[in-house]
Amino acid sequence: MKTITVVADDRVGLLADISYILGKTKINIDSIGVDVAAGKAVISLTIKNAERAKAVLEQNGYRVAEANVLVLKLTDQPGELSKITATLAREGINIENVHMLSRDGKNTVIGVVVSKPRKAEKILKQYMVSRQD
Repeated sequence: MKTITVVADDRVGLLADISYILGKTKINIDSIGVDVAAGKAVISLTIKNAERAKAVLEQNGYRVAEANVLVLKLTDQPGELSKITATLAREGINIENVHMLSRDGKNTVIGVVVSKPRKAEKILKQYMVSRQD
């Protein structure tokens, strides 16, 4: 799984346009996060076929960046995310993006994009669900 990020001028219907483009090309969105700041929309999409999604969106005039996602399974209790983030910080690894992918009361599965994915993968191997390339 990979995360792609679309940065565009914020406007009414922007998300409708992006989701329509992906839907008509049968690309499923696994998770989404949207932020708006200073008139710009930053849309993070986690998608299995990120390369295809990136190409389709770029063909439609969108600016898209792509990143690998580390999928981690944490015990669903207070402080677990703090353990992960503190460990990464001590190792000089910057967290660029986090998405909660699922939560069932026992476990929480998150997708994390970091500045040094290979190093983070080694450090967090006990939490890894799968390696994402």
